[in-house]
Amino acid sequence: MKKELVKIGIRYNAIYLEKTETQVTSQIKETTANFIANIARLGYTVEETLLHQLNRLNAPQLLAVYEAFVEVLQVKNNWNPLVKGWDIPTNETATDHWITMIVNYFKSEKGERLACGHVIPFNTFPLERYNGCPFCGTPFQLNGEIYTGQGSKMKILKLWTDEQMSEALTNLLTSKTALDVTQVDTLMTLMNHFDLPDVAIEMKETQIIVVDALKTAGKANEAAKLFKTPVDIMRYLWYKHTGFLQIVQPYVIAKRIAANNQHMMLQLSTAQHAMEVSKETLKLKYSRSEAKIVAKWMNDLPVSAEKAAELMHPKRQMWVRFIRALRLAEYSKFNGMEKLKTLLDVFYNENYEVVAGTIEQARLKMDAAKTFALLKERPGLFARSLFANMLWFGKDQTLEAFGEIANQIPARLLLTLNSYASIYFDPSQQRNVKPLGGTNKVIPANPLLQLYTTQQLSEMIAAVEVMCLKSMAERYAALSSEHKTMFIDPNLYSIPLPIGDRATTVQDLPAALMGTRFAIEGNTVRLFMQWGKGLKAQHLDMDLSSQIAFENRVEVCSYYQLQATGAKHSGDIRSIPNEVGTAEYIELNVEELQKNKAKYVSFTCNAYSNGSIAPNLVIGWMNSRYPMAINEQTGVAYDPSCVQHQVRVTQTLSKGMLFGVLDVEKKEIVWMEQSFSGQTVAHLNYENVETMLVKLKAKLTIGKLLAIKAKAQGLILVEDAAQADEVYTSEWALDVAQITTLLVD
Repeated sequence: MKKELVKIGIRYNAIYLEKTETQVTSQIKETTANFIANIARLGYTVEETLLHQLNRLNAPQLLAVYEAFVEVLQVKNNWNPLVKGWDIPTNETATDHWITMIVNYFKSEKGERLACGHVIPFNTFPLERYNGCPFCGTPFQLNGEIYTGQGSKMKILKLWTDEQMSEALTNLLTSKTALDVTQVDTLMTLMNHFDLPDVAIEMKETQIIVVDALKTAGKANEAAKLFKTPVDIMRYLWYKHTGFLQIVQPYVIAKRIAANNQHMMLQLSTAQHAMEVSKETLKLKYSRSEAKIVAKWMNDLPVSAEKAAELMHPKRQMWVRFIRALRLAEYSKFNGMEKLKTLLDVFYNENYEVVAGTIEQARLKMDAAKTFALLKERPGLFARSLFANMLWFGKDQTLEAFGEIANQIPARLLLTLNSYASIYFDPSQQRNVKPLGGTNKVIPANPLLQLYTTQQLSEMIAAVEVMCLKSMAERYAALSSEHKTMFIDPNLYSIPLPIGDRATTVQDLPAALMGTRFAIEGNTVRLFMQWGKGLKAQHLDMDLSSQIAFENRVEVCSYYQLQATGAKHSGDIRSIPNEVGTAEYIELNVEELQKNKAKYVSFTCNAYSNGSIAPNLVIGWMNSRYPMAINEQTGVAYDPSCVQHQVRVTQTLSKGMLFGVLDVEKKEIVWMEQSFSGQTVAHLNYENVETMLVKLKAKLTIGKLLAIKAKAQGLILVEDAAQADEVYTSEWALDVAQITTLLVD
């Protein structure tokens, strides 16, 4: 049983079986029945087809499948929080902490000495309520027990075989949007088990993953065929060096690492040392064999030296470092490396034209004809600068020029323009952006908006939306289709298209797109965070927090305020036990939040310890129509059957991360991922959260795009999937890469 593939199947609400049989038996074996009962306690059930295929497996094979679920759902981790029965307050106060600090500073013995060495004075913390030290947050009592079966909804699992896995691999390779971290992880796993299909790879970052797989397999020459520009080669080299598929500047990485190692207590800050270490780590070092391969790649590029040098210009400083580290000047003197020698001569002597500078000169001179002529040669650049040019040259002239090349614009860019026009052309609306390697930031509206009236700006928004949707309709109409009817799941009208916002966390359960809204069935939302699995016992302080926004004030529920309006925290753990990790929870009472007129509750996690968020930290939330228990003896409150959404942090430069927002009035949780700086939830800017919500709300949904497709192709929308020729369900949308097939170019 290939457990890695079973885990991939779980991401698609499926169980992968390597071999299947057509013959089925009506008698369900006892081992199969026990397996079904066990996964039912975890919140899953199976379709009949899958049931019969599972029934032919022996006990060890069924156990291997079950263990995959156990690992994905973190069942065997330690889920003990600091406080036992934490739904009942311990009534600890800041005074208790001050008294304990003084007693330990003067080495008094008036109290109870704990395993960590701290003395807890009498009449302070109620020690019988804690699983560890209430002063330093070190856990002593661990527990492998969890709750199961409290969930009110079962996830239905279907059967996946090699056919579905191969299809998923093809969808990932041909995705027309950049893959998020979950998709990258899935792609790399599938490439380890299946041959690469002969398909056109759309995205540069996806190409890099394939290049790495080919090079690792000793097929460097075959990998070279995927490189079209020097930027592709740099992207690969930087990915191998840093793990980032995007080219994040070295100084940005070093700056973020330094910022993550700053501490509110200056004496604990290690920022300077961390920056020096990161700079040393980022230095480039290559063996001669590696350098020779890259030199050949550069020499074999299909673009001219002048064009290649122009593409290298934006990262000129980085290229100088790469050229030296790879000894490219030396290799350019070898026979057969004449193209590389010419490229280096052109690059170092700057014998090339930077078109971006020429375009900017034309703009400053208000030479619209030259500006648009140059931009038409670069449709992608034209699309990315469309809004700014509309304000600079005016709506009509700009859109007329853009319309001439609109059919050359990738659908993902076209639909991005459609989604964000209403935000960009609103003078009162700030914009949420995330620079490469940075945290989410809010930037003010373009000052040129002040030159236009409200009516003119409204006309700009309408003109952009009409043009973009008209272009998409024309693309769909040009496709031949023999179908006559279409079914669109109503849920798809609330799920935004996977364009623009990429999650940087792994979703081991069925993936959700940024902006997806989860309905709350019960009256309780329980946040959870588990970290430290597989790590040695050490001080590693991660904090789970929530920020509660009212009309005119903000409250927090965190390690320094365990109770807030409608929220309770399980206690602050600052050290992890050996290998099994530790946990924190926050319970949100939706009814109480509504009664007190709370607007939003933001879910966050932060690294209080120096550094970024711990690797393999798991965060998410639980929800059930039925009450969810909290163990009075241990405080354990985790039940995998109640988990509504869960993500796992792998590699990040983030110090803090927002991972969801509860819309209190609507009783919906918006899945979103927004990084921010700072050790605590207090550093989260609520204005940034509101701006991000506006941005996600503005995005075109899957359902609306499908409706445009149906109208363009003359398809009739029906309410019964069984009567439709084309069926688009919520299950279909689990494969995010498959959704991008709607982005017709």
